[in-house]
Amino acid sequence: MAALLWVPHAEAQARQVVSPLAPIDVSTSPSGNYLAALSAGAQRDTAAAATFFREALRFDPRNAELMERAFVAALANGNMDDAFGYAERLLQRDAKNGLANLVLGVRAMKTKRYVTARNFFAKGGGGRQRDITATLLTGWAYVGSNDTKRAIETVDKLKDDRFGLFREYHAALMSDLANRQSEAVKRIKNTYAAEKTTLRIVDTYARIMARSGDAGEAKRAYEAFDELLPRHPIIRAGVTDLASGKKPGPVVTSAQQGAAEVLYGLGSVGGRQNDELAAMIYLRLALHMDPAHGLAIVTLADVYERLKQHEQAIAVYRMVPDDSPLSDNSDIQIGLLLETAGRPDDAQKQLAAIAEERPKDPEALVALANLQRSRKAFAEAAETYTRVLAISEGGRGDWSTYYFRGVSFERQKKWPQAEADFRKALELYPDQPMVLNYLGYSWVDQGLNLDEAFKMLRRAVELRPTDGYIIDSLAWAYYRLGQYPEAVRELEKAIELKPADPVINDHLGDAYWRVGRRLEAKFQWNHARDLNPEPEDLEKILVKIENGLPDDPAPVPAAASTGEQGKVEAPKNGG
Repeated sequence: MAALLWVPHAEAQARQVVSPLAPIDVSTSPSGNYLAALSAGAQRDTAAAATFFREALRFDPRNAELMERAFVAALANGNMDDAFGYAERLLQRDAKNGLANLVLGVRAMKTKRYVTARNFFAKGGGGRQRDITATLLTGWAYVGSNDTKRAIETVDKLKDDRFGLFREYHAALMSDLANRQSEAVKRIKNTYAAEKTTLRIVDTYARIMARSGDAGEAKRAYEAFDELLPRHPIIRAGVTDLASGKKPGPVVTSAQQGAAEVLYGLGSVGGRQNDELAAMIYLRLALHMDPAHGLAIVTLADVYERLKQHEQAIAVYRMVPDDSPLSDNSDIQIGLLLETAGRPDDAQKQLAAIAEERPKDPEALVALANLQRSRKAFAEAAETYTRVLAISEGGRGDWSTYYFRGVSFERQKKWPQAEADFRKALELYPDQPMVLNYLGYSWVDQGLNLDEAFKMLRRAVELRPTDGYIIDSLAWAYYRLGQYPEAVRELEKAIELKPADPVINDHLGDAYWRVGRRLEAKFQWNHARDLNPEPEDLEKILVKIENGLPDDPAPVPAAASTGEQGKVEAPKNGG
C-alpha cells in the first residue's frame, strides 16, 4: 500500500508519532533485566527488549555483546537516539560493523550530509556491488548531491539478477525525480514487466506513465490490479486522480524519500520472508528518514500483528498521516485489533463510529459486519452486509460479502436466503473453496442435492488440499451419510493438518466409534475435551466420554429430488 497523491512529507502531519504503551517495570537486578531482555527479544516484544537491554547495559557499559543486543533492540523499537549512540560506541570497537555504519549513514543522509553518508555506506560489509542496501543508499546520496548521472551509474552496479527489480525500480525513481522521462519510462517498464502484482510497483508504474502522457496505460494498469485486489484505497485514489485530469507528481520528491523507499522495500521483503527482526530494523530506519511513509507504517504494523503484539500494532497504525489514502483503512484495522487485544467495547465503539461517519464506505461497513458476525450477532451482521451490497458498484469482489451474509442467514436458520447468497457468491467467483465447502456441506447435512454437494466438497479439497477444515467438512459429509470408513480416512488426514482443533478431534472420535475402534474414539474425545471446545460442544463431548454414542442413526435421507429440507445445522468449519 502506498500513498498516491504525495505531498512533501516534511509537511505531512502524522496523527500520533508515538502512542503511549503500558509502562515497563525494570528490575534493580542487572541479571534480572538481562534475562527479561532475552525473553522479550525472543518474543519480538521490541519495547520491553529495548528497555531491559538499556537497563542491563547501564550496569555493564563495557560489555560488547550486551551493547550489540541493546543496539539491535533500540533499532527494532524505533528508539533512534539510543541507536545512534550505541552505533557510535560500537564503531569505536569495530570500525567495520556493518549495521552501525548503515545506521550512522542513514543519520547523515537525513541531515543532508551526503558525502559523510556515502563514506559510512562504503564501510559496511562486503563489496558494494553485492551489498544492495549500501549500493542503493549510496545512489540516493548522489541524488542528494545533485549528481543523478552518478546515482544511476551506482545503482547499475547491481548486476546480479536477484537485484534486478530493485535496480530498475530505483533508477526509474531517480530519473523521474530528475525529469528524465524517457529513462524513467524505460526503467519502470522493465520493473513492471517483471512484477505486476506488487501494489507499490503498479502504483509507481501508473504514475510515471501518466506523467509521461500515457494516462490510458496508467488507467489500464490500475484496473488490472483492481481485478486482483478490488477496492484498494491506493488504486481508488489513482483512478480518481486520472479521472480528474490531474498529473501526479513524482513518487519521491527528495533524496531522503528515495532512501526511505530503499529501506521500506528491503523491510517489506524481510516481512514476507518471516524475518521479522530485519523487517523491523529496515522499516524503523525508513520511518526515521521519512516519518510519514504510509507504506512503511502499515507494513511495520502488519509485522507486529503477525507477532501478536497487538498494542504495538495499534500504536504504529496511529502514525499513518490523516492525509494518506491509507488513513481510513488504518482506522478500521485499529478497531479490529482492539477486538483481538481483548478490548471489545473499544472495538465496537471504534468501528461503529467509523461506519456512522462514513456510511458510504464499504470497507468500514464490512469491518463492522465481520465484528458482529464474530460475536454471533447474526441478524445485525446480515443487515450490515446488506448495507454494503446496497452501496457496492458490483463485481467479483462482492463474492465475500454475499458469502458472509449467507453465513449470517444460515446461522439464523434462514436457509433460502443463505442458499441464494452462496449461489450468488459462486456466480461471482466460481470454484471459491470456502463457498464450495459451506454450501456443499449444508446440502449434505439436509440431504439435498447430494451429487452436486459431494462434487463441491471434493473440488474444495482439490483446491485446498492442506486445509484441515475443508477436509473435515468432506469427512463429516461421509459420516452424515453413514459412510464411516470413508469418514475415518478423511478425518485422519484432517487431524494431521489440524491436530489441535477440538471439532476435528471430536469428529474423529465419532467416526472411530462407528467403525468399532472404541478405545481410540474415547482417546479422541478426551483430547477434544482438553482443547477448549465451545461450551455447547463440551457438554456433548463429556456425555460421549461417559456413555459412548447411541446406536447407529439412519443416514441423512437423499431429499434432493423432492426438495425436502431437514434441520439446518451450520457447518462446523464453514464460517
